[in-house]
Amino acid sequence: METLATIWFVLIIVLWMGYLFLDGFDLGVGMLMPIFTRDERQKRVLLNAIGPVWDGNEVWLITAAGATFAAFPHWYASLFSALYIPLTLCLLALIFRAVSIEYRGKGHTKVWKSFWTWAMALGSAGTAFFIGAMLAITSSGLPLNENGDLVGGAFAWFGWPTIIGGLGGLGFTFVHGLIYLGLKTEGDVRKKAQRWAKRAMLPCAIPFLIWFGLAIAHRTWLVVIVAVTVAALIAAFAAVRAGAEKRAFVFHGIYLVAGLAAVFAGAYPNVLPSTLDPANSLTIASASSSDYTLTVMLVVTVICLPIIIGYQIFSYRMFLGRIKETHIPEAHRVPVAIRS
Repeated sequence: METLATIWFVLIIVLWMGYLFLDGFDLGVGMLMPIFTRDERQKRVLLNAIGPVWDGNEVWLITAAGATFAAFPHWYASLFSALYIPLTLCLLALIFRAVSIEYRGKGHTKVWKSFWTWAMALGSAGTAFFIGAMLAITSSGLPLNENGDLVGGAFAWFGWPTIIGGLGGLGFTFVHGLIYLGLKTEGDVRKKAQRWAKRAMLPCAIPFLIWFGLAIAHRTWLVVIVAVTVAALIAAFAAVRAGAEKRAFVFHGIYLVAGLAAVFAGAYPNVLPSTLDPANSLTIASASSSDYTLTVMLVVTVICLPIIIGYQIFSYRMFLGRIKETHIPEAHRVPVAIRS
């Protein structure tokens, strides 16, 4: 069982990596909406940069949560019940973000556009913060008793690991969105995104680096992965300064993947440590489903995952070109006769 459970532990971490890498730039662009520019046409450039892909990227979030529920039901039960408040706030943030993308263009008043612009920014920021906080808590642990229940009240999850992980999620997605805009747009938006990315990349990386460092303390065998993490961040920064957006985007993703790999390799075989007593920690053996369930899930994954990845590759290739302000048509009102 431990072999299958280990495979699924790795697959779930890969799904979370995929979500942060792909939907991360969507969240970053959403956060940038009210502060990046005051020009309405440029705001629409930002929206159109993520428009064809943002909802497809969220498939990784749904799949990661669903896989956790099916493969490690005890992990899912302890984590999601302990984090009921922050994950409810995360869900509300996701809803506001999704609705704002669809509704922002349905009205033409400044109040309407401003409301949905800020709804998108706050929804994106809230999602990034709470996802980062949840992943940090997964590696740092919670005060769990022998039944896997949270001890200490509804806010026992809140602490420095939560804040550091949340800020790390915010910082990564903010910079990832800037790099993506540099990769996806032309003209003034691209130049401004490059300038902002140069200034923001290293300061925004500090919380994640602190989290990575704390998570692997006293585990010297992970020094190689940590070295890859730091090297990838430096390479991404050098690529941004050189104006090589594709290279910067790839290296920034490697920085994320290597860092999370170090964190969860250091936590293995625990899936949710207990800060009260190590004996109460949930491990891949104690939290996983049966051999039969894990085997069936693995077969389905082997069949379906390539289809999902292939579809996403196809959709990205279909919308591969850069977006310019000249591509954005004038906003138009729908005549009353048609609306009624």
